[in-house]
Amino acid sequence: MTLDWIHFTPGAALAGGALIGLASALFLLGSGRIAGIAGIVGEPLKALVRGQSLAPQATRLLFLLGLLLSPWLWRLAAELPARQAGASTMGLIVAGLLVGFGSRLGNGCTSGHGVCGLSRLSLRSLVNVLVFMGAGFATVAVMRHLLG
Repeated sequence: MTLDWIHFTPGAALAGGALIGLASALFLLGSGRIAGIAGIVGEPLKALVRGQSLAPQATRLLFLLGLLLSPWLWRLAAELPARQAGASTMGLIVAGLLVGFGSRLGNGCTSGHGVCGLSRLSLRSLVNVLVFMGAGFATVAVMRHLLG
């Protein structure tokens, strides 16, 4: 494995990580809730399915709006990176379904466990992070070395 030093951007990565941490901390301080995307998306969807009012979900909906608007705001300052996918449409669909299943099985997603849970020293989050990182490493090893 070699690093693509030309496109290596430690400054942008550090700034992005700091912004994710800041957003997570502000969400926790402002709402008392963890900034896990599975929960932030799941609660308004449950309310929609049950025909309940979305008014109690205002904070979550604003958080999601911020996620959706952020690429357009970034475009005011810099060019967006080129989009690319190294898998077929069916592969992406299967991967998305597996991630969704894993999020439900693990009672949270990578952002909830990896960013918020680990920072709170949650043992459950540590176990989840080890499992999903291990699964990711195993998947890459299989795809690159056994199938590729």
